[in-house]
Amino acid sequence: MDLRDLTYFETIAELGHLGRAAERLNRSQPALSKSIQRLEESLGTRLFQRDGRRIKLTEVGQLLLTRGKQLQLNIAETEREVRDFANGLVGNIRLGCAASMSDHLLPHLTAALLERAPDVTLKLSIAQDDVLKASLRAGRLDVIISPQIADDPQFTTHAILKDEAIVVASVDHPVFAGPVVLEDLCQYRWVLGGPTVMARRWIDNVFLANRLPAPQVQIETNALSLLPRLIARTQLLSFAARETLAYGIGQSWLREVPLEATTMRRTVAVSVRSEGYLPPAAAALVTLLKEQGRSFFERD
Repeated sequence: MDLRDLTYFETIAELGHLGRAAERLNRSQPALSKSIQRLEESLGTRLFQRDGRRIKLTEVGQLLLTRGKQLQLNIAETEREVRDFANGLVGNIRLGCAASMSDHLLPHLTAALLERAPDVTLKLSIAQDDVLKASLRAGRLDVIISPQIADDPQFTTHAILKDEAIVVASVDHPVFAGPVVLEDLCQYRWVLGGPTVMARRWIDNVFLANRLPAPQVQIETNALSLLPRLIARTQLLSFAARETLAYGIGQSWLREVPLEATTMRRTVAVSVRSEGYLPPAAAALVTLLKEQGRSFFERD
Protein backbone atom coordinates (compact mmCIF):
# COMPACT_ATOMS: atom_id res chain seq x y z
CA MET A 1 0.00 0.00 0.00
CA ASP A 2 1.46 3.34 -1.11
CA LEU A 3 1.16 6.16 1.46
CA ARG A 4 0.59 8.70 -1.31
CA ASP A 5 -2.37 6.65 -2.53
CA LEU A 6 -3.68 6.62 1.02
CA THR A 7 -3.42 10.42 1.22
CA TYR A 8 -5.31 10.79 -2.06
CA PHE A 9 -7.94 8.33 -0.80
CA GLU A 10 -8.53 10.40 2.37
CA THR A 11 -9.05 13.59 0.36
CA ILE A 12 -11.48 11.90 -2.05
CA ALA A 13 -13.37 10.41 0.91
CA GLU A 14 -13.57 13.82 2.61
CA LEU A 15 -14.91 15.62 -0.48
CA GLY A 16 -17.01 12.79 -1.91
CA HIS A 17 -16.20 14.02 -5.40
CA LEU A 18 -13.31 13.03 -7.67
CA GLY A 19 -13.22 16.35 -9.54
CA ARG A 20 -13.01 18.48 -6.39
CA ALA A 21 -10.34 16.18 -4.98
CA ALA A 22 -8.33 16.57 -8.18
CA GLU A 23 -8.51 20.36 -7.84
CA ARG A 24 -7.41 20.34 -4.21
CA LEU A 25 -4.57 17.88 -4.80
CA ASN A 26 -3.53 19.45 -8.11
CA ARG A 27 -3.75 16.07 -9.81
CA SER A 28 -5.76 14.86 -12.79
CA GLN A 29 -8.90 12.83 -12.29
CA PRO A 30 -7.45 9.85 -14.21
CA ALA A 31 -4.43 9.88 -11.89
CA LEU A 32 -6.69 9.77 -8.82
CA SER A 33 -8.81 7.03 -10.39
CA LYS A 34 -5.64 4.99 -10.92
CA SER A 35 -4.65 5.61 -7.32
CA ILE A 36 -7.96 4.27 -6.01
CA GLN A 37 -7.75 1.35 -8.41
CA ARG A 38 -4.33 0.41 -6.98
CA LEU A 39 -5.70 0.51 -3.43
CA GLU A 40 -8.73 -1.58 -4.34
CA GLU A 41 -6.61 -4.14 -6.15
CA SER A 42 -4.19 -4.42 -3.23
CA LEU A 43 -7.08 -4.89 -0.77
CA GLY A 44 -9.25 -7.02 -3.04
CA THR A 45 -12.42 -4.98 -2.47
CA ARG A 46 -14.22 -1.81 -3.51
CA LEU A 47 -13.69 1.33 -1.44
CA PHE A 48 -16.26 3.67 -3.03
CA GLN A 49 -19.75 3.41 -4.48
CA ARG A 50 -21.78 5.85 -6.54
CA ASP A 51 -24.35 8.07 -4.84
CA GLY A 52 -25.87 10.19 -7.60
CA ARG A 53 -23.19 12.58 -8.82
CA ARG A 54 -21.11 11.98 -5.72
CA ILE A 55 -19.23 8.96 -4.45
CA LYS A 56 -19.34 7.61 -0.92
CA LEU A 57 -17.35 5.09 1.05
CA THR A 58 -18.29 1.45 1.31
CA GLU A 59 -18.09 -0.13 4.77
CA VAL A 60 -14.57 -1.33 3.96
CA GLY A 61 -13.69 2.15 2.72
CA GLN A 62 -14.89 3.64 6.01
CA LEU A 63 -12.69 1.20 7.92
CA LEU A 64 -9.68 2.08 5.77
CA LEU A 65 -10.31 5.79 6.32
CA THR A 66 -10.27 5.33 10.11
CA ARG A 67 -7.18 3.14 10.09
CA GLY A 68 -5.47 5.33 7.49
CA LYS A 69 -5.82 8.47 9.59
CA GLN A 70 -4.30 6.66 12.57
CA LEU A 71 -1.46 5.37 10.38
CA GLN A 72 -0.73 8.85 9.04
CA LEU A 73 -0.72 10.23 12.58
CA ASN A 74 1.67 7.52 13.76
CA ILE A 75 4.01 8.26 10.87
CA ALA A 76 3.90 12.00 11.55
CA GLU A 77 4.67 11.44 15.23
CA THR A 78 7.54 9.08 14.42
CA GLU A 79 9.00 11.66 12.05
CA ARG A 80 8.63 14.34 14.73
CA GLU A 81 10.28 12.17 17.40
CA VAL A 82 13.27 11.42 15.17
CA ARG A 83 13.52 15.02 13.96
CA ASP A 84 13.27 16.43 17.49
CA PHE A 85 15.99 14.09 18.71
CA ALA A 86 18.25 14.90 15.75
CA ASN A 87 17.76 18.64 16.21
CA GLY A 88 18.07 18.63 19.98
CA LEU A 89 14.42 19.67 20.44
CA VAL A 90 13.39 16.94 22.86
CA GLY A 91 12.61 19.80 25.23
CA ASN A 92 9.74 21.08 23.07
CA ILE A 93 6.19 20.98 24.50
CA ARG A 94 2.92 21.76 22.72
CA LEU A 95 0.61 22.60 25.62
CA GLY A 96 -3.08 23.42 25.46
CA CYS A 97 -4.95 25.01 28.34
CA ALA A 98 -8.66 25.67 28.78
CA ALA A 99 -9.39 29.38 28.50
CA SER A 100 -11.36 29.43 31.75
CA MET A 101 -8.29 28.51 33.81
CA SER A 102 -5.34 29.87 31.80
CA ASP A 103 -5.03 33.28 33.51
CA HIS A 104 -4.60 31.95 37.02
CA LEU A 105 -2.75 28.71 36.16
CA LEU A 106 -0.21 29.34 33.41
CA PRO A 107 1.92 32.07 35.08
CA HIS A 108 2.69 29.84 38.09
CA LEU A 109 3.04 26.67 36.03
CA THR A 110 5.35 28.25 33.43
CA ALA A 111 7.60 29.75 36.12
CA ALA A 112 7.93 26.37 37.85
CA LEU A 113 8.61 24.59 34.56
CA LEU A 114 11.33 27.03 33.48
CA GLU A 115 12.95 26.78 36.88
CA ARG A 116 13.13 22.99 36.50
CA ALA A 117 14.03 22.98 32.78
CA PRO A 118 15.48 26.39 31.71
CA ASP A 119 16.03 25.35 28.08
CA VAL A 120 12.55 24.00 27.40
CA THR A 121 10.60 25.51 24.50
CA LEU A 122 6.86 25.87 24.87
CA LYS A 123 4.09 26.37 22.34
CA LEU A 124 0.93 27.46 24.17
CA SER A 125 -2.60 27.13 22.82
CA ILE A 126 -5.50 28.66 24.76
CA ALA A 127 -8.93 27.40 23.72
CA GLN A 128 -12.22 25.95 24.89
CA ASP A 129 -12.12 22.34 26.08
CA ASP A 130 -13.83 20.93 22.97
CA VAL A 131 -11.14 22.40 20.69
CA LEU A 132 -8.36 21.19 22.99
CA LYS A 133 -9.65 17.62 23.00
CA ALA A 134 -9.94 17.58 19.21
CA SER A 135 -6.37 18.93 18.87
CA LEU A 136 -5.00 16.37 21.33
CA ARG A 137 -6.83 13.56 19.57
CA ALA A 138 -5.42 14.68 16.21
CA GLY A 139 -1.86 14.88 17.57
CA ARG A 140 -1.55 18.68 17.25
CA LEU A 141 -0.98 19.02 21.02
CA ASP A 142 1.09 16.92 23.42
CA VAL A 143 -0.63 17.85 26.69
CA ILE A 144 -3.87 19.60 27.61
CA ILE A 145 -5.16 21.02 30.89
CA SER A 146 -8.94 21.11 30.95
CA PRO A 147 -12.01 19.82 32.76
CA GLN A 148 -11.55 16.08 33.14
CA ILE A 149 -12.25 14.02 30.04
CA ALA A 150 -14.81 11.25 30.46
CA ASP A 151 -13.49 7.71 30.09
CA ASP A 152 -11.87 7.50 26.66
CA PRO A 153 -9.21 4.87 25.83
CA GLN A 154 -7.44 7.33 23.52
CA PHE A 155 -6.55 9.58 26.48
CA THR A 156 -4.63 9.10 29.70
CA THR A 157 -5.90 11.60 32.26
CA HIS A 158 -4.66 12.58 35.72
CA ALA A 159 -6.83 14.66 38.08
CA ILE A 160 -5.16 17.79 39.49
CA LEU A 161 -7.82 19.38 41.70
CA LYS A 162 -11.50 20.19 42.09
CA ASP A 163 -12.91 23.58 41.18
CA GLU A 164 -16.28 25.22 40.54
CA ALA A 165 -17.96 27.14 37.75
CA ILE A 166 -20.73 29.59 38.66
CA VAL A 167 -23.19 32.03 37.11
CA VAL A 168 -21.85 35.58 37.20
CA ALA A 169 -23.26 39.04 36.47
CA SER A 170 -22.21 42.68 36.80
CA VAL A 171 -22.19 43.92 40.39
CA ASP A 172 -25.17 46.22 39.72
CA HIS A 173 -27.21 43.69 37.73
CA PRO A 174 -31.00 43.83 38.45
CA VAL A 175 -31.03 40.11 39.24
CA PHE A 176 -29.63 41.04 42.67
CA ALA A 177 -32.65 43.22 43.54
CA GLY A 178 -34.12 40.42 45.67
CA PRO A 179 -33.80 36.71 46.46
CA VAL A 180 -32.79 34.78 43.34
CA VAL A 181 -34.39 31.57 42.08
CA LEU A 182 -33.51 29.64 38.94
CA GLU A 183 -36.58 30.86 37.03
CA ASP A 184 -35.36 34.46 37.44
CA LEU A 185 -32.40 33.75 35.20
CA CYS A 186 -34.70 33.04 32.26
CA GLN A 187 -35.48 36.78 32.08
CA TYR A 188 -31.98 37.66 30.93
CA ARG A 189 -29.76 36.87 27.98
CA TRP A 190 -26.38 35.20 28.21
CA VAL A 191 -22.87 35.16 26.83
CA LEU A 192 -21.56 31.59 26.68
CA GLY A 193 -19.22 29.26 24.83
CA GLY A 194 -20.34 27.07 21.95
CA PRO A 195 -22.80 24.18 22.37
CA THR A 196 -20.01 21.55 22.36
CA VAL A 197 -18.20 23.14 25.33
CA MET A 198 -18.62 21.08 28.51
CA ALA A 199 -19.69 24.01 30.73
CA ARG A 200 -22.25 25.16 28.15
CA ARG A 201 -23.77 21.69 27.92
CA TRP A 202 -23.91 21.46 31.71
CA ILE A 203 -25.69 24.78 32.28
CA ASP A 204 -28.13 24.06 29.42
CA ASN A 205 -28.99 20.73 31.05
CA VAL A 206 -29.60 22.37 34.45
CA PHE A 207 -32.40 24.48 32.97
CA LEU A 208 -33.85 21.66 30.89
CA ALA A 209 -33.84 19.30 33.90
CA ASN A 210 -35.91 21.89 35.77
CA ARG A 211 -38.38 22.17 32.87
CA LEU A 212 -37.14 25.61 31.95
CA PRO A 213 -35.93 26.84 28.55
CA ALA A 214 -32.17 26.68 28.02
CA PRO A 215 -30.32 29.99 28.52
CA GLN A 216 -31.01 32.44 25.71
CA VAL A 217 -27.54 33.05 24.25
CA GLN A 218 -27.09 36.50 22.77
CA ILE A 219 -23.31 36.26 22.37
CA GLU A 220 -21.47 33.01 21.71
CA THR A 221 -17.71 33.28 22.05
CA ASN A 222 -14.48 31.39 22.63
CA ALA A 223 -12.68 34.57 23.77
CA LEU A 224 -13.20 34.14 27.49
CA SER A 225 -10.67 36.85 28.31
CA LEU A 226 -13.28 39.37 27.10
CA LEU A 227 -15.97 38.13 29.46
CA PRO A 228 -15.26 40.11 32.67
CA ARG A 229 -15.32 43.48 30.86
CA LEU A 230 -18.20 42.46 28.63
CA ILE A 231 -20.39 41.24 31.50
CA ALA A 232 -19.51 44.26 33.65
CA ARG A 233 -20.85 46.63 30.99
CA THR A 234 -24.03 44.75 30.07
CA GLN A 235 -26.95 42.97 31.68
CA LEU A 236 -25.79 39.66 30.23
CA LEU A 237 -25.29 36.66 32.47
CA SER A 238 -22.45 34.21 32.00
CA PHE A 239 -20.90 31.04 33.41
CA ALA A 240 -17.31 31.23 34.60
CA ALA A 241 -14.71 29.61 36.84
CA ARG A 242 -14.98 30.78 40.44
CA GLU A 243 -11.32 31.87 40.23
CA THR A 244 -12.37 34.59 37.81
CA LEU A 245 -14.17 36.25 40.72
CA ALA A 246 -11.73 35.26 43.43
CA TYR A 247 -8.40 36.07 41.78
CA GLY A 248 -8.90 37.39 38.26
CA ILE A 249 -9.64 40.60 36.45
CA GLY A 250 -13.35 40.31 37.30
CA GLN A 251 -12.77 40.48 41.04
CA SER A 252 -14.20 43.99 41.50
CA TRP A 253 -16.54 44.04 38.49
CA LEU A 254 -18.50 40.82 38.79
CA ARG A 255 -20.66 39.11 41.36
CA GLU A 256 -21.77 35.52 41.77
CA VAL A 257 -25.43 34.70 41.29
CA PRO A 258 -25.67 32.40 44.31
CA LEU A 259 -27.65 29.32 43.33
CA GLU A 260 -26.77 25.78 44.33
CA ALA A 261 -28.44 24.45 41.18
CA THR A 262 -26.09 26.41 38.92
CA THR A 263 -22.86 25.64 40.80
CA MET A 264 -20.91 23.19 38.66
CA ARG A 265 -18.33 21.16 40.56
CA ARG A 266 -15.73 19.77 38.19
CA THR A 267 -12.30 18.15 38.16
CA VAL A 268 -9.39 19.91 36.47
CA ALA A 269 -7.06 17.38 34.85
CA VAL A 270 -4.01 16.99 32.64
CA SER A 271 -4.44 14.67 29.66
CA VAL A 272 -2.20 13.10 27.01
CA ARG A 273 -2.87 10.68 24.18
CA SER A 274 -2.49 7.12 25.43
CA GLU A 275 -0.53 5.93 22.40
CA GLY A 276 0.98 9.26 21.29
CA TYR A 277 4.60 10.39 21.24
CA LEU A 278 5.31 12.38 24.40
CA PRO A 279 8.57 14.38 24.40
CA PRO A 280 10.62 14.00 27.61
CA ALA A 281 9.93 17.60 28.59
CA ALA A 282 6.18 17.06 28.16
CA ALA A 283 6.37 13.98 30.37
CA ALA A 284 8.20 16.10 32.98
CA LEU A 285 5.43 18.70 32.76
CA VAL A 286 2.79 16.06 33.42
CA THR A 287 4.76 14.88 36.46
CA LEU A 288 5.04 18.47 37.70
CA LEU A 289 1.28 18.94 37.42
CA LYS A 290 0.56 15.66 39.19
CA GLU A 291 2.90 16.59 42.06
CA GLN A 292 2.22 20.32 42.46
CA GLY A 293 -0.82 21.12 40.32
CA ARG A 294 -2.96 22.44 43.14
CA SER A 295 -0.35 25.05 44.14
CA PHE A 296 -0.36 26.58 40.65
CA PHE A 297 -3.96 27.67 41.15
CA GLU A 298 -3.23 29.56 44.34
CA ARG A 299 -3.47 33.32 44.46
CA ASP A 300 -0.29 35.41 44.26
